[in-house]
Amino acid sequence: MNKSNLTGFVLIFVIMMGFSWYQSRQYKKQMEAQAQLDSIAMVEHMAAMAMDSLKRAEGLVTEGEMAGVKVMNMPAYKDSLLTEARLADASICMLSNDKVDIEFTTRGAQPYSVKIKDYMTYDSTELYLIKPEMSQMGISIYAGENINTKDFVFQVAEHNDSTLVMRLPFAGGGYIQQKYFLPEGSYMMQNELSFVNMENLIPRNVSMLDIDWSVIIPRLEKGYKNEKQYSKLDFYFSGDKKPEEIGRGRDGDERVDTRMKWFAFQQQFFSAIMTSGSEFASADFTLKFYPEDQYKAEGKLMACTARLRSDFQAGSSNITLPYEFYFGPNDYRTLKNYDQKYEKIIPLGGWMVGWFSRLVIIPCFDFLGKFFSNYGLVILLMTLLIKLIISPLTIKSYKSSAKMQVIKPEVDKLNAKYPNEKDAMKKQQAMMELYQKAGISPMGGCLPMLLQMPILFAMFRFFPASIELRQQKFLWADDLSAYDSIWDFGVNVPLLGDHLSLFALLMAVTMFFYSKMTSSQMSDDPNMAGMKFMSVWLMPIMMFFICNNLSAALSYYYLLSNIITMIMTWYIRKYVVTEDKVRADMMLRASQPKKKSKWQQRLEEAQRMQEQMQKQQNRR
Repeated sequence: MNKSNLTGFVLIFVIMMGFSWYQSRQYKKQMEAQAQLDSIAMVEHMAAMAMDSLKRAEGLVTEGEMAGVKVMNMPAYKDSLLTEARLADASICMLSNDKVDIEFTTRGAQPYSVKIKDYMTYDSTELYLIKPEMSQMGISIYAGENINTKDFVFQVAEHNDSTLVMRLPFAGGGYIQQKYFLPEGSYMMQNELSFVNMENLIPRNVSMLDIDWSVIIPRLEKGYKNEKQYSKLDFYFSGDKKPEEIGRGRDGDERVDTRMKWFAFQQQFFSAIMTSGSEFASADFTLKFYPEDQYKAEGKLMACTARLRSDFQAGSSNITLPYEFYFGPNDYRTLKNYDQKYEKIIPLGGWMVGWFSRLVIIPCFDFLGKFFSNYGLVILLMTLLIKLIISPLTIKSYKSSAKMQVIKPEVDKLNAKYPNEKDAMKKQQAMMELYQKAGISPMGGCLPMLLQMPILFAMFRFFPASIELRQQKFLWADDLSAYDSIWDFGVNVPLLGDHLSLFALLMAVTMFFYSKMTSSQMSDDPNMAGMKFMSVWLMPIMMFFICNNLSAALSYYYLLSNIITMIMTWYIRKYVVTEDKVRADMMLRASQPKKKSKWQQRLEEAQRMQEQMQKQQNRR
């Protein structure tokens, strides 16, 4: 392996070390425990308040207990119907299709729970994106007095499997209406918030209403670190190429004063997205992750809050504000079909690797998935296809390495001929002449490796974010989207976690043997000892610790890639790029007329200028 190859490895090493440092920093960073728990407790308290009437209806709270609550907590309203609605008992209504079951509570006319069909949790139970009593939504507006819809029980005006209409009447004959429509075969629910005959109650100077939505997202996946790392809050400005995000594995909050189209409470593989038909005027977002012990004991991943402001034009007898809710999987094709840029929430990487995932990896993955139901086989075939496509780059890199080995004696002679730093220019020119004679590009070994970097990072992003791999079994792995475990320690080991992944271990072992194979071509120069140590030992160990907690599919892909690369290396060395063929090619090139490259011409010009300057200094 030549220095150019080593440069490529060093670049890869630096990048991976940086990522490892960042990831470990996030994982090891201690949360502000009390502050976090207080914030989460606030969300839980808000959600619990909305469920008091439901508990009464179910007989979970006695009338005597509720009497005390009424005396202490029930405000007096000018409108007698509001007071009546405040004290009424709530009930549960459901909208259902072949994709989701959405329950609503009449208190606040808001979503109560969301069950996504055709998917299960990590422990094979029904998958609730929103569990009962884990969500609260309210609309605040001045209508003769300050009100928030979450405080009142709405009356059901219409209800069937696809449509639900609930109304909050006022004494003057007007009402606030929430209409929900869930079409068949869709994860998208339509919502119309209407104010009917309210022009005498809502002043004309009211130009805004507030929407408050607090949700506790439950644990749905196997591993805390992996699920947390790919969970976040997204919001999108119309016309932008991609949404902004908060979190991705860490707490966060942000005030948004720019008009935006939608936002998403995003778990690793599922999302709750709210879209405004006329854009939100501004918003405040908060995201808090639960500690790992609560994650495991209580099944809670994160607490999300959104305070949104929507435009409101008072003065009309019928004002309707349209919204949409998406409750479903983070499936690229499904999200893309809604034509709202929802698919951009899937973390496929930045522009350098994101385009490769969208244009190459996803279509290839989908194409193979049509013919094979076993995703372990799909990954194998995709790995073979990728290796076949990049094989010309691989052969080019090996040719460069082989040529460097052939001319190594002459390189050593030049190093001995120009040992001093003052002769660096002459040595470089002599090296360039030697490289040109041998047909070697200085970047011949490094450039092909750098061109493969988008593939490397695209795969690193793709597999943990691919819902197709979720709960897909292969060999000893129960779920290719999560880590595979052959040994559960029972305790957390620093950097490693509480388990041992066999795919990650095998990947590291094959990387070690491949590095040993390629390091045999390295120079015996003592200065190269550090390079050999990094490539043979440090890189495999580092990759093992990184991949141990990531998806089994990712480690499996790297394992296959290492095995295929070793086979290709052996074959190329034995049959394609032999020393005899390299020497014959170099002799043929030596017999042909040579044209100096622009780089060599500039180098010679620089040498002449240096020699002239040296002569002038000697004259002085």
